[in-house]
Amino acid sequence: MELREALRQISDIRSTMARSEIFRGYRSLTVGFSAVLGVVAAALQTKWVVSPGTDLGRYLVYWTGIAAVSVSVVMAELLYRTLVTGAGISRQMTRLAVEQFSPCVIVGALMTLSIYRYAPHVGWMLPGLWALVFGLGVFASYRLLPRQFFWVGAYYIGCGCGCLQWGQGDGAFSPWQMGITFGGGQLMSAAILYWFLERRDGC
Repeated sequence: MELREALRQISDIRSTMARSEIFRGYRSLTVGFSAVLGVVAAALQTKWVVSPGTDLGRYLVYWTGIAAVSVSVVMAELLYRTLVTGAGISRQMTRLAVEQFSPCVIVGALMTLSIYRYAPHVGWMLPGLWALVFGLGVFASYRLLPRQFFWVGAYYIGCGCGCLQWGQGDGAFSPWQMGITFGGGQLMSAAILYWFLERRDGC
């Protein structure tokens, strides 16, 4: 019982330390790659999805595929750095970062599925809703990241509201809703990671 209590206390101490540290698992290069990918995907959307308003499924496959590639690259970087460092506190922080951000991904996926199956007529709202949910995920992770990430969360929330306001009618499913929102947001994130974290750490 004493050993179990000691292990629990050690785990609690590691969790407290992880919450007080800045998470260094996200890197500007991989986050910047997702920004470039988002802009390129926006430029090519009309070639792959001719009429998203009448073919919502194809539109969703296109953008969820782009998102899956971006997430896979970032997660591969996280896994690599966790395995290389091997430190307990590093693994604890990685787990905490994933736990804080994953609810927004799950909610976003369920929301997308629900709209596709039960309310495709409001599919035009998806870019704005995705941005709002992603912004909430950034705010949920805010305590582990440089404080400048507050503006990244605010950017996503602002873009989400803008997409909902102007993304109707002729502006529905405009590729640049996604390009400006996610390309711009990820580019801002990459710049903050480099300027306020990697440059100071010398890596």
